[in-house]
Amino acid sequence: MFFNILLHINMLKFNHLTYSYKQNYQYIKSCIFESKLVLLDFKQKLEHYCAYQDRSHQEVIQKMFDLKVPYEDKDEIIVHLIEHNFLNEERFAKSFARGKHNIKKWGRIRIVRELEMRQISSYNIKTALKEIDNTDYLNIFGEVSEKKWNTTLETNLFKKKKKVGDYLFRLGYEKELIYDFINSINE
Repeated sequence: MFFNILLHINMLKFNHLTYSYKQNYQYIKSCIFESKLVLLDFKQKLEHYCAYQDRSHQEVIQKMFDLKVPYEDKDEIIVHLIEHNFLNEERFAKSFARGKHNIKKWGRIRIVRELEMRQISSYNIKTALKEIDNTDYLNIFGEVSEKKWNTTLETNLFKKKKKVGDYLFRLGYEKELIYDFINSINE
């Protein structure tokens, strides 16, 4: 925005014959006012975007790119969102871990991989994993594994174990849990 204003000022220097000093001042003042309105509009849109659900910094930066926010305003907007508690990476990591485990039944490994993909710090990832209670984790693992075992239609026992094990591995559960479950089945 500031670069555009300077460009207008330089253009006005060449057109000094057609504009008076007072007209130039009013024009520059209106450009600054418009740039502040545009910045305020971007801030409000991103506030609503972050208030709808917790967002990571990467998601907000991508949204600013989609909205075509000028490069020089991006840092100011992110600082504004952090100061007004619209953007909090620790809160995002905690709610992400809780939601993915309770709703999608993901294991710890998959949750860690997804948070790393979203460029969340290792400290916040460790804090987020503390949100998952160990007894609930094991109960959900038992429910998911039993359900998958009962719904898999494979007749060959070894192939069925392989399919269920692969499914649980894709969900992000630890190898030890999967092997213990698979080895405990003797049909």
